[in-house]
Amino acid sequence: MKNWVFITIALLSIALFGIVYFVKMNDAPAITYFPIDEETSFTYANSNLELSTPKGSDSYEIDWTSNSRSDKEMYLRQDASLLFDKGKLRGVRSKWVQDTKSIYLEDSLLSEDSSYFQVISFHHGEIHYPNDEIKSIHQMSSDHLYVIDSPATSLEAFKSPENNDQTEWKNLLDRTTKQQLLHHWHQLFTHFNISNESYLAVPLTNLYRYNNESLPSMTQAQTNKIIGQLWEGVYKNYIIPATSTENNKLESYVPIVLFDKENDHLLVLFELNGKKERLIQNYSF
Repeated sequence: MKNWVFITIALLSIALFGIVYFVKMNDAPAITYFPIDEETSFTYANSNLELSTPKGSDSYEIDWTSNSRSDKEMYLRQDASLLFDKGKLRGVRSKWVQDTKSIYLEDSLLSEDSSYFQVISFHHGEIHYPNDEIKSIHQMSSDHLYVIDSPATSLEAFKSPENNDQTEWKNLLDRTTKQQLLHHWHQLFTHFNISNESYLAVPLTNLYRYNNESLPSMTQAQTNKIIGQLWEGVYKNYIIPATSTENNKLESYVPIVLFDKENDHLLVLFELNGKKERLIQNYSF
């Protein structure tokens, strides 16, 4: 009798685990690139960083928002936003909603000391037509914020310097961030034995420029396709794992995107929680 009870409990446990696993797998968000829909677009796509209020004498709060709106209701809307602090990943937010036009993401970040914050967001929409035809649209948005938290001055924040002191702080924070990222990227190049001379290197935080600018020797249509497929891979292999990590345990820096100068493929190099990764995407026009 005891054996039958044990076996019954074991079978029920396995079945329950299977159900939970199945539900989680089907609920897991994913961004999937489909051919660009030329008949629809985003009417609004924006990311924003603002200094909120001081939190005690040694810290302050950053308000972080990302929102977008399409010109019509879509089968699936998805937005993802990444926040970096002097090149280091501080937070990832992602949201998906069915049968809607708009998505709004809002969060706050507690920090201290002077810093340079950058946010890059990817806005995506999936449209379903009759006869199983599926198309998509996407757009990127970004923002940045310099925060000066020094014993010699009062707490302040700016996006563009308005005086000599702010210019000096901007140059210092830019230089510190760049040095840290170059060191990190050099380690990735060495680890994967990659020659940077063969690629156009673009930090993930700078990809927004290709909303309206084509990659070298490519049309805007080709660029849009490459960027859409690129974010599909980044979402699956970088954003989803990062969102499942507690913020205080996140260990990563701005990924570097490498566009092959022969227009054959691209690479995305990054390290997340101690594991170095290389994504490869071959072009197909």
